[in-house]
Amino acid sequence: MDGLLHQIFSGIATGGIYAAVALALVMIYQSTHHVNFAQGEMAMFSTFIALTLIQAGLSYWLAFVATVAISFVLGALIQRVLLHPLANAPVLASVGVFIGLMLILNALAGWLFGTTLKTFPSPFGAGPAMGGYVSRHELGSTSVTLLVLISVWAFFRFTRLGLAMRAAAFNPASSRLVGIPVARMLALGWGLAAAIGAVAGMMVAPVVFLDPNMMAGVLLYAFAGALLGGITSPLGAVIGGFLVGIIENLAGAYVVGTELKLAVALVIIVAVLVLKPSGLFGRTVTSRV
Repeated sequence: MDGLLHQIFSGIATGGIYAAVALALVMIYQSTHHVNFAQGEMAMFSTFIALTLIQAGLSYWLAFVATVAISFVLGALIQRVLLHPLANAPVLASVGVFIGLMLILNALAGWLFGTTLKTFPSPFGAGPAMGGYVSRHELGSTSVTLLVLISVWAFFRFTRLGLAMRAAAFNPASSRLVGIPVARMLALGWGLAAAIGAVAGMMVAPVVFLDPNMMAGVLLYAFAGALLGGITSPLGAVIGGFLVGIIENLAGAYVVGTELKLAVALVIIVAVLVLKPSGLFGRTVTSRV
């Protein structure tokens, strides 16, 4: 029983990381109707920026805040410079930009920061917590992730800017008619998604170590969580991320082993697409012709 509880709590901790990246994926999907394949690389690059700031002498939390701010600006710039000109372009053009951005950021990180594994500090320590069921870092990272997710929910639910961003993503044409600057809202959405990804990258880096490919597996699990919860539902993506984290840990410990844990994400993706493409909380869009 202790082993089962440990796997569940550890799954919740890693699921929080998946939930954050899944939320970022959904935010961009709602505005572009495309999956941002570069989301993991954006988070990885932001984490390298954080490590550089820490090595330059900044405290962890000051570097954390500065990295989130820098990531927000970079995300907004990416939307304005790369995606905005492709607003009316074919689908494959946007997909090509996402894949190209992923490859560019991966290569640029290797060129600037090196390709060797680097340790990333944890502000929470590595000792046990909650009776040994989780580590102090897992408990701390889960708390930070939940705080970020709750803050994002409150921002979209209770602020005028958040409501404007939701409207611009849901119905750009109607939003323009009521005076909402849709292009600016989409840039802010990209910035917010990049900032959320940066938080996820900094929380997962102490566990998986820091290198240009560190977010590849995380992105796959997050994509599985977004599909499981519903690619059109931010709340569903968060719940799906936590579920995938728990399923991954339990399956790795009791079913397929640690070597095949990544296959669990692929099974979830295929199963959702075949059985319930809209996910657990997503909406099914129908059109009358």
